[in-house]
Amino acid sequence: MKKKTNIYVPIPLFLLFSLFTTLFAGAQNSVLSGKVADPAGKALAGATVKIKELNKGTQTNEQGAFSFPNVPATPVTVVVSYVGYNTREMKVSAGKGQLVISLEEFGAQGEEVVVTGVFDKRKKMEASVAISTLSAAQVARLAPVSAADLLRNVPGVYVNSSLGEVRNTVYSRGVSVGSNDGASGYYYVSLQEDGLPVTNATYNNYGPDYFLRADATVGRLEAVRGGTASIMGSNAPGGIFNYISKEGGPKFAGEFRAKYGLEGDGRFPYYRADINVGGPLGKVKDLYYNIGGFVRHAQGARDPGYPMNRGFQWKANVVKKYKTGTLKLYAKYLNDHNGWFEFTPTVGFSDPKPAPGFNRYSSVLIAPVTQTFALNSDPNNTDTYDSRNLIHSLDRQGGLNWEQRLGSGWTVNNNLRYSDKEANWNTTAIVYPLAFDDYISYAFIGAIAANSVPKFGTYTFRDAINGKEYGKTMLLPNMDANGNFIGFNTPVLASNFPGKEVSPNSLFFNPLFYTKNHVREFLDQFSINKKLRKMSFTAGGFYGRTTIRRVDGIVGIGFGTIEDKPRLTHISYTDFGGKTYQVTNSQGLAGIGGGGQSIKEALQRQMALYFGHNWQIGDKLNLDWGARYERVSVEGFNNLPFANPQASAPGYGGVDGNPLTLYDNGGGLVRKDTLYYGYDKSLSTFSFSAGLNYKINNSLAFYGRYSDGRKSPDATFFLGMDAPGRTLLEPKAQRVQQLEAGVKVKKNSLNLFVTPFYSVLSNVPEQQVGQNPDNTMYSTPFLLNKYRTCGVEVEGDYSFAKYFNIRSVATLQQSKAVDYKVWILNDPGLADDKVLDNSGGRTDNSANVILNNTISYNRDKFYGSVIWSYLGKRQANIANAFALPAFSQFHFSAGYDFTKHFQLSLNINNLTNVYGVMSWSRPGTFLTATDRQGYTKEMMKANPNAVYSTIAITPRAYYLTGTFKF
Repeated sequence: MKKKTNIYVPIPLFLLFSLFTTLFAGAQNSVLSGKVADPAGKALAGATVKIKELNKGTQTNEQGAFSFPNVPATPVTVVVSYVGYNTREMKVSAGKGQLVISLEEFGAQGEEVVVTGVFDKRKKMEASVAISTLSAAQVARLAPVSAADLLRNVPGVYVNSSLGEVRNTVYSRGVSVGSNDGASGYYYVSLQEDGLPVTNATYNNYGPDYFLRADATVGRLEAVRGGTASIMGSNAPGGIFNYISKEGGPKFAGEFRAKYGLEGDGRFPYYRADINVGGPLGKVKDLYYNIGGFVRHAQGARDPGYPMNRGFQWKANVVKKYKTGTLKLYAKYLNDHNGWFEFTPTVGFSDPKPAPGFNRYSSVLIAPVTQTFALNSDPNNTDTYDSRNLIHSLDRQGGLNWEQRLGSGWTVNNNLRYSDKEANWNTTAIVYPLAFDDYISYAFIGAIAANSVPKFGTYTFRDAINGKEYGKTMLLPNMDANGNFIGFNTPVLASNFPGKEVSPNSLFFNPLFYTKNHVREFLDQFSINKKLRKMSFTAGGFYGRTTIRRVDGIVGIGFGTIEDKPRLTHISYTDFGGKTYQVTNSQGLAGIGGGGQSIKEALQRQMALYFGHNWQIGDKLNLDWGARYERVSVEGFNNLPFANPQASAPGYGGVDGNPLTLYDNGGGLVRKDTLYYGYDKSLSTFSFSAGLNYKINNSLAFYGRYSDGRKSPDATFFLGMDAPGRTLLEPKAQRVQQLEAGVKVKKNSLNLFVTPFYSVLSNVPEQQVGQNPDNTMYSTPFLLNKYRTCGVEVEGDYSFAKYFNIRSVATLQQSKAVDYKVWILNDPGLADDKVLDNSGGRTDNSANVILNNTISYNRDKFYGSVIWSYLGKRQANIANAFALPAFSQFHFSAGYDFTKHFQLSLNINNLTNVYGVMSWSRPGTFLTATDRQGYTKEMMKANPNAVYSTIAITPRAYYLTGTFKF
């Protein structure tokens, strides 16, 4: 019988197979979920979470949670990112429970992150701003002349540090009008320390670099050119340069550096020691400290016979990190003496060289001199001028920086500082020849004065120390045939004056500048930030309250021989009756006490509100924009003393009562009354900036930005009011418009940033004060000038071989004075005043090419590098009378790690000892030398061999540094 087939058997087998398949699929596809939080465990809402293999993405909710259904059980790559935090990438498997992913803030793992000029912390590849950074390791391998000298490593930035450690000039992208001189070298930029301006008060010969020293406590430097500086900087549309201090960590660490140098090509010694120590403070959790500073004593590259730089600095901070924020307390004390190099007589416009009798190491500063004088001729109020004190800078400050995370994406930050600063001058300046075969020079020794009879007779010039006679001249009346006085004759009877190749029958004019600047300052910058899924909003403000007291004047005049290290000269005069008068005292000083000192007091208030919006439009495109409202108000007064009306009276004896000693006749009369000029002015400005950043991937990004910033006048505008007409001046903001674009490449061993830019500086006021026929004052109408600069900035870093690296910084630009007009005042009154138009020429001190290239070799325990710097030719003035020639200089450095704790390094600056001119003064004596803009092409061509004056880069210097790390 045939066996019956059971047709029901396949059915349960199919069901069993289906059940197995379903269970297997459930094992292969599951839910991947988790939570994203910050290091303190706080949820990060709006974080982006992606699975690479599935090309899926989502964002975390308000609790920081995310979820992906149907994820294969095989390991997948999850990428988590959030604005202000390091991107994290990891391999995970679904179905393994709830993930907890912690993101660290930028910088926690050494990634290059910037905090300056941005609304929130961000990587350079994600920032739509031109910013460069310099690490502590890079700074340690350099031997900068000054803190500003480090900025040579930033594209687009012009640095003139030829004067020495202070009174430098820094500007970017041709935004330079009014800042080409050390008196106002930071006019358009903000020099910052830990996110706040070094000082918010800038005015004539008072600025931030008096109080900033780069030492072992510097953690890094961040430099922003243009762009968001209009929004994030304090009245500084040109740029922000932020020196950020080191902070302590969980482990004790530190370093000590001892540096010995020979400046002036091995002629003058240099001594310096730096220290920095940091670590945990006791056993308190997450409490850290850092303390350090330097001490330095140096003769200078051009030795005047006393140290040009001597002093010290201490800085300290304590940081407490807690679950929802950070609190940092910090303090600094600076006590430093610094001088600057004056102009060296020079020959050759196309190939400048020191004039005969001078070399690149010469100093024209007078020998040490000490003189006590009465302030405003008050015998009960005296002070002492000592040229060895130079500029004495004191800075006592303390502050705090507090960051508080409030949850739900809210963060509050407040940075405040109080400082008490002094910059006291006992120095000389504007050292130029005075020719005693020119009657005008006799006004400077008091022989010719208004409303007095000229001191006719014979003048004898002798060395104030050894009595050697340098020459004899006469001051005689020039009479016409009718016996009427028509001028002066100044015959030379004998001449053995040094420096006749520079200026015959002449002495250096060495006025003794006495200034006491005392500034008390409170600064506070605050912000509140809200982060959403794809956006962040920042609102903040800045408040500055500054009190200024300035006492200044010339308290004497020295007359030095025209040679290296001038010797003071004693001058006497014998009248026609045979009576001899002492024009100078035994030291060789005339005009003791000067004409009195001016007292200037001001209160400056600055308030700003700003808003910034950052929008991550897509995975690759980011938009940020911001606006700033700022109001600056200044009120105060300038008290200027009357001249002593008895100074030129016959038989007047001055302070000592002796009519034969003319050097003290300016004093002797206590003056209670002064000329008083008061003011109370305010100015409001509005600035705007917007940028787009398109990040194709982690290796390539593009950005573009437009900025429209404003610059209010600094306190120079007000402290310079010294005549009634000046009170009619109204402060007017300058406008800085900048358009920039950039490409950023970061791949393998190459980092490249290329930034074309276009800047326009306008509303630059030109106004002069004249005198009416009735002796009242008037102000000329405003002339508003405009300057334009276009160019490209390049910053690249490339490891082109196993041990070799090249870093290149380049600026290629062209700058033009679109409109440049000045008033030429003629006879008293406005009627015959004329306008001189120099529009269309190249701007001065704006080089076509600025390069800084470093080739370095690093292998095992040894490193070495050569820096090639090139500064292209620059027009000497707006009139384009001639061009300051281009020059190159080379720097060398090498170091060897003998152990993991000890390193020895060598630096040689200006290796080829080139004489590269940075500043100049026109030919002629003191009365004409300071008028650079009045020098024309015709004048230069008429006398191409004329002696003029220059300041060059510092000569070759050698530094040996031992570093011990612990």
